[in-house]
Amino acid sequence: MTKLIIDGKEIEVPDHYTILQACEEAGAEIPRFCFHERLSIAGNCRMCLVEVKGGPPKPQASCALGVRDCRPRPNGEPPEISTKSPMVKKAREGVMEFLLINHPLDCPICDQGGECDLQDQAMAYGVDKNRFAENKRAVEDKYIGPLVRTKMTRCIHCTRCVRFTTEVAGISELGLLGRGEDAEITTYLETAMTSEMQGNVIDLCPVGALTSRPYQDTARPWELRKTESIDVMDAVGSNIRVDARGREVMRIMPRLHEDVNEEWISDKSRFIWDGLRSQRLDKPYIRKSGKLKPASWEEAFKAVAKKVKATKADKIGTIAGSMSSVEDMYALKSLMGNLGSTNMDCREVGSSLSPANGRESYLFNSTIAGIEESDALLIVGSNPRFEAAVLNSRILKRVKMGNYPVGVVGDVGDLRYAYDQLGSGADTLKDLVSGKNKFAAQLKNAKKPMIIVGQGALNRSDSEAILGLLGALAKSTGVFAKDWNGFNVLHTSASQVGGLDLGFVPGKDGKDTSAMLKDMDVLFVHGADELDMTKANGFKVYIGSHGDVGAHHADVILPASTYTEKSGTYVNTEGRVQMSTRAAFAPGDAKEDWAIVRALSAHLGVTVGFDSLSELRSVLYSQFPHFARLDEVAEAGVDDVNAIAKSLGASKTGKVLGSPLISPIKDYFMTNPIARASKVMAECSAFRSGSMKQAAE
Repeated sequence: MTKLIIDGKEIEVPDHYTILQACEEAGAEIPRFCFHERLSIAGNCRMCLVEVKGGPPKPQASCALGVRDCRPRPNGEPPEISTKSPMVKKAREGVMEFLLINHPLDCPICDQGGECDLQDQAMAYGVDKNRFAENKRAVEDKYIGPLVRTKMTRCIHCTRCVRFTTEVAGISELGLLGRGEDAEITTYLETAMTSEMQGNVIDLCPVGALTSRPYQDTARPWELRKTESIDVMDAVGSNIRVDARGREVMRIMPRLHEDVNEEWISDKSRFIWDGLRSQRLDKPYIRKSGKLKPASWEEAFKAVAKKVKATKADKIGTIAGSMSSVEDMYALKSLMGNLGSTNMDCREVGSSLSPANGRESYLFNSTIAGIEESDALLIVGSNPRFEAAVLNSRILKRVKMGNYPVGVVGDVGDLRYAYDQLGSGADTLKDLVSGKNKFAAQLKNAKKPMIIVGQGALNRSDSEAILGLLGALAKSTGVFAKDWNGFNVLHTSASQVGGLDLGFVPGKDGKDTSAMLKDMDVLFVHGADELDMTKANGFKVYIGSHGDVGAHHADVILPASTYTEKSGTYVNTEGRVQMSTRAAFAPGDAKEDWAIVRALSAHLGVTVGFDSLSELRSVLYSQFPHFARLDEVAEAGVDDVNAIAKSLGASKTGKVLGSPLISPIKDYFMTNPIARASKVMAECSAFRSGSMKQAAE
């Protein structure tokens, strides 16, 4: 620890702190443009100048000066730093004057207006006149893709965007070219950005040089109603803020959560908002003479009730989709239970995950933040870059710390960091278990080794055998320790962990997803649009928000709400319970999902046990108390995974197939109904496929 005197106040801070951090610890406000807590230090904006008494007779950049570099004063007193002296005031005014020499007067038309760091700091630290009469510099705007818009004349060369793409996104797509007045931030060879995290440069840019292209000229920040919520585009559970005006969502931005997404979100999470209002189902429909016709809620419920009452319970089933909340699935489960049916599933076709094997068998047990503690990683049947971009950046962060071997089993391509390709098929796991593959020794020698298994390994006909092999491998290589469980399942669906916690899986004699598609006479499909509905022969009731695959094949459509239009509970891949908040209202006659199930139950003559959302949650929490513990992750044990290894590993290790383990994500931008309804995501998908084709040629 080091003692300092800052503005007359003596404080003690860790010796690895910078002067800027020490000043903030003392309560002093330090302006900055280039400095960011999660990026390397550049020290090029010079806005954070302070006076170090006893040091050089000039202001010093506090972001680039460590407290350990400050010498004690002549009589051994702690170094004294001033953030408010006349020297500092004059220096900051001079820096601000230089920054504004070439900055255009775009504030009335700039999307950054109202939340611009340059505006705020010019008011606080600037002067009311400008001594420069020369013409301002102009820079040609660059096209860097369909998501980020450039106005590079506004750029102040803080290089935050350059450091972000290199250090957090993992690809050097932006750089500073030229010198002095000719310096420009640009993509190399003026190509578009390809990172799945590129939208974060919009938040990082302290001026209006990089703004959101889809959001361009649509709203001002003071017009928007801001709601804290949870993202459901993947299973990470990123914390987001939904900004809405009236009934429309206008943009989505990240919220800080150190243990989940830090302060980043993926591009799909950020730019999905235009799909929330496209291709919406805003009224019930009934199929008549082969065509879907608009109907009233009463007519739709009567049509469903007539069919259900004429069908045996064992021929009625329900499938939950990737964005179903815990409340939605609990309501459906209650309905199925009162109808006498045990046919329900929230898993993809072929999945071997089951709550019967224990909670640790399907969770990311070491937690997302725990990635930074691990010292070796094996990825099996997963592509974290597309399945969970924010989690992948956390792996990159650990790789950059050094001494972190990464091995991959499966076909994944570029993960944005170096890894050892151990093999493409599940048979590689046998070599790891037996010790023939050298990477097994690296896992064994690590203090906190980690295995990440993805849905590409768990949604196959041999998935039980793969799970058994992984359990045996985890046990033999020390993935389990007294205070460490490094066995991790990476989900792609925001609803799956919550569904498994609920037991939304086939009960006794119940059918799974694959069997229900073939055998059910009445099938309730709750937003499950990734299924091959051509295999479903029975009467299909679709409860969902968009006119996607499920709606096209439905006999009755009951319009529901999206995740921004309801309050719902979601459990992320690590088992963290989080709750979203309604930011807008559903269009037309669409209702909240639980309310649809409750109204339908009355027409079916059964009781589901609740009449309101609060009553539903009261019953839910009494049966599953952990859903009431928001933002908590239960401590991970190892007994469940050991049981898997014991029950499956010995008997089924010889039955794995040699086919490659491939991630289920075929197109990152087209993974759910909201994404497929989004024009922005469609443009990104076309751009990505075109650029990949061009690169191949």
